[in-house]
Amino acid sequence: MHPNTEKVAAALRERGATGEIIELPEAAPTAEAAARQLGCPVGAIANSLVFDADGAPLLVLTSGAHRVDTAKVAGLVGARRVRRATPDFVREATGQPIGGVAPVGHPAPIRTLVDTWLEEHETVWAAGGHPHTVFPTSYAELLRITGGTSADVGA
Repeated sequence: MHPNTEKVAAALRERGATGEIIELPEAAPTAEAAARQLGCPVGAIANSLVFDADGAPLLVLTSGAHRVDTAKVAGLVGARRVRRATPDFVREATGQPIGGVAPVGHPAPIRTLVDTWLEEHETVWAAGGHPHTVFPTSYAELLRITGGTSADVGA
């Protein structure tokens, strides 16, 4: 198991998460790629998107079928500006590469918003710290294990 995936698996166990990390046959850097391999709707994929909110990392777990409205998110978190983070910013904040960022397993806690659209799916799939790994969870469990805030983040 990749070291990032081991960290995520340990964080999931510590938080009492129910799903086990699985390895996909191909990398799944996008929600579409993950959904195709898992045979689920793209909306059931929880994209872990890291943003730069006035210089601080902000993790937005959004449905793969949903686009994030950064102006709306800025208002939700009280930031002057929210923008997509650079790959280096993402790696520094999470210890994980873009395309494999998990909701947990980061070097330090990251403020997190969880898209209300994910609640429509009984099973939600999230990245496991590496582009080849995912785990099943639920909307309620994502809120619990991340300490995140439920929010409508869509455009």
